[in-house]
Amino acid sequence: MDKIFLRGMKAETLIGVYGWERGQLQPLIIDLDIGVDGKAAQSDNIDDTIHYGEVCDTVRQSLKDQSFLLLEMLAEHIANLILQDFGARWVRVRVVKPGILADVKEVGVEIERSAE
Repeated sequence: MDKIFLRGMKAETLIGVYGWERGQLQPLIIDLDIGVDGKAAQSDNIDDTIHYGEVCDTVRQSLKDQSFLLLEMLAEHIANLILQDFGARWVRVRVVKPGILADVKEVGVEIERSAE
């Protein structure tokens, strides 16, 4: 099975448990691995794959329209979006919330989900 990936995608959303976190949109960094069937490798046709630009636009817009308490729920939301709206076979979602803890480079979650 083939894979499309997006690394270091920046997005913003309302996220956090504490009131001070929820006062404004917070930046996130998202990595996605998306399983595709490989059909486009034979056809060279954009209609036979998942358009990564559309994935990026859809995820960013969806996050701006939502709010979350936990990164786990946000990652689950992204995974479901990609599986349902784009017909991916599987997806790995890694979300980093930068700058949230002093002296910690990255804090985040990573989940994997499949269409089956």
